[in-house]
Amino acid sequence: LLPIIMTGSYLVLAAERIPQLDTDQTCHAAAAAAIAVNSNEDVCKRDEHDARGKLEQEWGQFTAAQQERCVSLSKLGGFPSYVELLTCLEMAAAAKKLPPADKLTGGVPK
Repeated sequence: LLPIIMTGSYLVLAAERIPQLDTDQTCHAAAAAAIAVNSNEDVCKRDEHDARGKLEQEWGQFTAAQQERCVSLSKLGGFPSYVELLTCLEMAAAAKKLPPADKLTGGVPK
């Protein structure tokens, strides 16, 4: 029983922490692909830093399910990004607040 309790405590603590993402490769790749003026690696790093700061302030406002899903999505198919993670979490929170008729459930709004 004790190992189960200890594992559960660890999972709660893990969910309360913002993941450590290595965004150096993300910004390097973004800068290499950028075609916009003023879009370089330093701007990307600043955006990633700002997004992480906002996540530090707002992390507890998101459900564990939202956190887990968005962390997985932010690491999927490329380099991880705090900007993508923050956007995913904000969209998930906004979607949760939609009235039932506005959600994509297959129902037709009245």
